[in-house]
Amino acid sequence: MRRAVFLLACLLFTVARDVRAEEVTPETPLSVVRVNVTQQPWDFARPWGKRPPYSRRAIGTILSDNRVLVTAELVANANYVEFEAAEGGQKVPATVEVVDYEANLALLKPEDNTFLKPFKPLELTHASIGDMLSVWQLESTGTLLVTKGQMTTAEVTRYPIDDSPLLVYRMTTPLQFRDSSFTLPVVKDGKLVGLIMRYDNTTNNAEILPAPVIEHFLQDAKKAPYEGFARVGIYSSPTRDPQFRRYLGLDGNIVGGIYVSDVQRDGPAATGGLEKGDVLLQVDGQAVDQDGNYKDPEYGKIALAHLFSTRHFDGDVVKCVVFRKGEKKELSITLKHRPVESYVIEPYVIDRAPKFYVLGGLVLEELSRQYLKEYGAEWKKKAPEQFVYFDRQQNELFKDGPKKVVFLNRVLPSDMTIGYEELNQLIVSKINGVAIQSLSDIPAALNKATNGLHKIEFDGEPRMIYLDAAQISANEAAFQQKYRLPALQRLN
Repeated sequence: MRRAVFLLACLLFTVARDVRAEEVTPETPLSVVRVNVTQQPWDFARPWGKRPPYSRRAIGTILSDNRVLVTAELVANANYVEFEAAEGGQKVPATVEVVDYEANLALLKPEDNTFLKPFKPLELTHASIGDMLSVWQLESTGTLLVTKGQMTTAEVTRYPIDDSPLLVYRMTTPLQFRDSSFTLPVVKDGKLVGLIMRYDNTTNNAEILPAPVIEHFLQDAKKAPYEGFARVGIYSSPTRDPQFRRYLGLDGNIVGGIYVSDVQRDGPAATGGLEKGDVLLQVDGQAVDQDGNYKDPEYGKIALAHLFSTRHFDGDVVKCVVFRKGEKKELSITLKHRPVESYVIEPYVIDRAPKFYVLGGLVLEELSRQYLKEYGAEWKKKAPEQFVYFDRQQNELFKDGPKKVVFLNRVLPSDMTIGYEELNQLIVSKINGVAIQSLSDIPAALNKATNGLHKIEFDGEPRMIYLDAAQISANEAAFQQKYRLPALQRLN
């Protein structure tokens, strides 16, 4: 597992060091503003409430049409957003116009349309390996601080949401501690090439959210509703092993191709006729090598995900050539963005409250990766092993349901749950004999109590427990008041 990289926020706690940096007093007005955000995420361990609010400061890049570009992480679960002029401290409230958490990008606009008029918008440009790039920061006085570094690679990797492989630029540069460092623009020849997304202060390596991804986002943002980056909906593995290639029937005339190990049910690839066991040889006339790369005209050999997600848009049709049972077939696949709600275990739940149901003290939730991240940066190691496994293998495990994985988060002790206080992290399979496909199934299931008892069944030990239906109904108000819960359920 690759060494964990700190988010740029960690930079705020880095000791200042000598760097190749220079203070610049521009002749024209700055193209950046400070962005101050107050965030308050939901508490997925106690889903009826929120965590304490906290603040972040960043540098927003001014674009045309009176808009400011930042990373989506900056405005996630935001209660309040404002712009602040680099010099003079003039402030104005701002709103989030478009946000894409998978691409980690957000467009903001000021409530006062005249606020950004004195500033010069930045244009976008692409960068190439070997280019000298400049990272912009602001001194407390508003003076622009420029730190230079060389772009080293361009590759496809997973973004912070961890389910979206997209293009990144990489550069090496030592950055100083400065205020407003959560989001920083990266510039080449006076034009924006990207935003720093991650920074490792031990190696001085930075990952840059690049111009091609930003351009795609801005193009999508012109349309309503915002669609997001398209997916093809396949899972693949390399075909480097000669024995594996022989097993697949690939002769010496076929030198590349990746094995389609699975296809998302009802996804674009499945709808277009791609099947598990196919070998994908070409996409839009581009040969696919044994590792799943193609030769991009701009960046050279790069992962196929870039061609599907960034070079194409939602609704585009791509021509694919596959090898199936000894012969080649040509398929047409219409790319589509996958809505986050379509996942059994959603990769993120941001700007919306988690669903829950409190039944006699049993706190029931729908499993999400957002819940798993309550275990911290090392959640893959510290979260319940079964839940992490469900998250990573959900495409294979839940093809026939459930729609969502409902689990017992915890038990709030009361006289209705005596003996059950220690139960937690159990998957709920049935209530009163009704299969639970999501939390929305619970109200109807509770109407089917037998002999005055609710029967709760789990995929684990204990296999089942019983609750007194009349006691729960009679004590709901008192229980809610005792624990000071704003509600006993949230199903929407």
